[in-house]
Amino acid sequence: MAITADHIRDKLIKELAAVHVDVEDTSPNRCAASFKVLVVSSQFEGKQLLQRHRMVNTCLAEELKEIHAFEQKTLTPEQWEKQKSQ
Repeated sequence: MAITADHIRDKLIKELAAVHVDVEDTSPNRCAASFKVLVVSSQFEGKQLLQRHRMVNTCLAEELKEIHAFEQKTLTPEQWEKQKSQ
């Protein structure tokens, strides 16, 4: 299965009830080996950073077997709104 930014975005929205997801293929030539994601979900409320990252990693467990580098930023909707206004 070819991993695409759209596939990652759709899966995070579906499984984490994400209200906003940005996915960028950061690999050279956009070959789907490296991704950077921003995930905004109310499911992150009250969770520490490590717990949030584990939730994302669990959601994308199969995909991460094929990805060489994965950078993630996880925010609650409140944190996202605050960040956008800065």
